Amino acid sequence: MKIISLLLILLICSFSGCKQNLDTKPIEEVVRKTEPRTGVNLLKDFPAMHDSTFVNAVIEIPSGSLDKWELNKETGALEWQQQDSIPRIVQYIGYPGNYGMIPQTLLSKENGGDGDPLDILVLGAPVERGSVIKCELIGVLYLKDNGEQDDKLIAVANDSPFVNLNSIDALNAQFNGVSSIIKTWFANYKGPNAMSSSGFGDRDEALTILKSAMIDYKIKTD
Repeated sequence: MKIISLLLILLICSFSGCKQNLDTKPIEEVVRKTEPRTGVNLLKDFPAMHDSTFVNAVIEIPSGSLDKWELNKETGALEWQQQDSIPRIVQYIGYPGNYGMIPQTLLSKENGGDGDPLDILVLGAPVERGSVIKCELIGVLYLKDNGEQDDKLIAVANDSPFVNLNSIDALNAQFNGVSSIIKTWFANYKGPNAMSSSGFGDRDEALTILKSAMIDYKIKTD
């Protein structure tokens, strides 16, 4: 009888919406958590440059993902961004690369930025959220978000088909359509007219932006 009663309860739940409550509860629990590396501050504990050639990228959102995670600048941990007290999920197709930020950088509001670390998109296979990966810059996508500078550095991962690229021109020559996908994605993922793009800059322009963001971070933290 106990088994029959349990089956009846489960059957009633399936028609009354109990399943929906069971599905959403784990999400509510995840929202209260962050994903730090234990004892590690992802903003402060890694340099912007891995060496003279490569940069460090902290991955907030793996390639193909829709969940909008971001760095908490106060704690150095990653958190699921909240929008009206609801975990934010991008209402578009998934990110076209591993998206994150470069540690120890800042796009200062005084210089037209958004006050956040410098964003970076790393082309390659998806990696785990919270990973710090070595990558090589090939250019920058110039963007404005409601009038604020919101440029995205473009880089390639070492263990990817893009490893031998050193410029946006090389990307266009060898991987037709990828840069168009990137530009279209960032210009539209927040909805019509939210973002505007003035196209791509080359590797040297990307490095200039990076060095400026490194200086801004140092000024703010000294």
